Amino acid sequence: MDMAYQRAIALLNGRRRSSRPSAEPTKNIPELSRMPSLDGGSDLKGTPSILGMEQWLAELGHSVASINNLNIIHVAGTKGKGSTCAFIDSILRAHGRRTGYPQKVGLYTSPHLINPEERIRINFEPLPKDLFAKYIFEVDDLLSRSGPHDFATRPRHLQLFALLAFHTFISEGVDAAIFETHHGGEYDSTNVIKKPIITAITTLGLDHVKQLGSSIESIAWHKAGIFKSGALAFSAPQETTAAEVLRKRASDKGVSLQFVNPDPSLPANMVQLKPDVQRTNCSVALATVRSFLDQKDNKSRSRLSPSDILQGISQFSWPGRFQLVIDNQFQWFLDGAHNEMSVSIAAEWFLETSKMQMTISPVARILIFSLTTDQRDTAAVFERLAASLASSGIQYAIFTTYERDQDSESKNNPQPKIPGTPSKDQHVYATIWRRTHPDTNISFEPTIQGALDLAWKIGEDHGSVQTLITGSQHLVGGALSLLQARGTSETRNETRRDE
Repeated sequence: MDMAYQRAIALLNGRRRSSRPSAEPTKNIPELSRMPSLDGGSDLKGTPSILGMEQWLAELGHSVASINNLNIIHVAGTKGKGSTCAFIDSILRAHGRRTGYPQKVGLYTSPHLINPEERIRINFEPLPKDLFAKYIFEVDDLLSRSGPHDFATRPRHLQLFALLAFHTFISEGVDAAIFETHHGGEYDSTNVIKKPIITAITTLGLDHVKQLGSSIESIAWHKAGIFKSGALAFSAPQETTAAEVLRKRASDKGVSLQFVNPDPSLPANMVQLKPDVQRTNCSVALATVRSFLDQKDNKSRSRLSPSDILQGISQFSWPGRFQLVIDNQFQWFLDGAHNEMSVSIAAEWFLETSKMQMTISPVARILIFSLTTDQRDTAAVFERLAASLASSGIQYAIFTTYERDQDSESKNNPQPKIPGTPSKDQHVYATIWRRTHPDTNISFEPTIQGALDLAWKIGEDHGSVQTLITGSQHLVGGALSLLQARGTSETRNETRRDE
């Protein structure tokens, strides 16, 4: 690997903090308004990520006007953010190929699946490693010129990524830019955007509660922080209390908000629109793109055509979400699902798609799972997954870690785990799984490679195998990179990750 790229990655990783604050609300910051109920509110935990962003952008030489000139679509939500952004990107590019506008589309999302440069894309291509490193060094150099800083006064990891995205898109002269928020909205570092063209909210649910609050109202309040006067806002259908908060926030900000139901004109049987949540995500994307083009494509007044829509959907891709990888008799079903909402959908997708793919009998069925975080109740997440897979016929459950292979395990742990020895989380998962799947063979593997090797062995013994790999995106990304290194006969993306 190129040394410059390695140094750039080390620079980025050096800005990580050990954990996000969760105990105390931020104090003594006058611009933070906290309102306790549907009248607007949430107790913010920790230091707002937006603080410092305008100053750092100015140090990079980027004014508020230069940010506005990116023609930004800003997307927040709990589930479906990445897929919605990818649909917006794909449909915009399809229109651009036909009409000439937009010719260059920037896409910023997080987290990455395999490589960090996946977060910043132009025309859906991740930045080349050399260009990625070049812009990281430019950003670091420009920020360093403003004077000495200690760790606390320099951009943190996600702030630095957002700054890098703005700097890249301005430098590369994109015609439109799609920005996905990191975790919230109101205080998210991407919310330095003052004049987006369109804002969009995807499906809301309880996640990142230590930062955003433990109620759907609090989470909705945060997400609606991206609404800006003068920019139309679209939202996926929401439960009643969340919708009330979004409407109130939109009204307070003078924003026109439209809730978007699944579009009945969407093709009925395209794999890119399965499971059904993807129809909702695509519908929000369509409404967003139509409105964006109405406002920005003034020269040709060209509307989105049926062929643009069909091409945009057919070329949609978002690796690691609802993704099927076929390697002869081995079928791998990958979905980065890490909260109670998403694991239920992952299970539903696996049950439906695996039946459609079952051409050889008998088929062994395997679950590979890993989820370790203090940001959510992982036992509750896995309990939901186990219940949702009650009728799956899974005979083998393999619990693993985020370590890709033995080399990374040895490097990161002076005393690597012994295969078959469960961690505390894995022991909890095994106990939960046995309640509803008492006849399952349960294994513990210290690396993702070890989990895949065991699945391959089981498949060879049975003749064919269907394996669901779900939980953390770290697991899914590691598994996908290993499968790609091995080589596969077919990869079908029926979509992707959100944080």
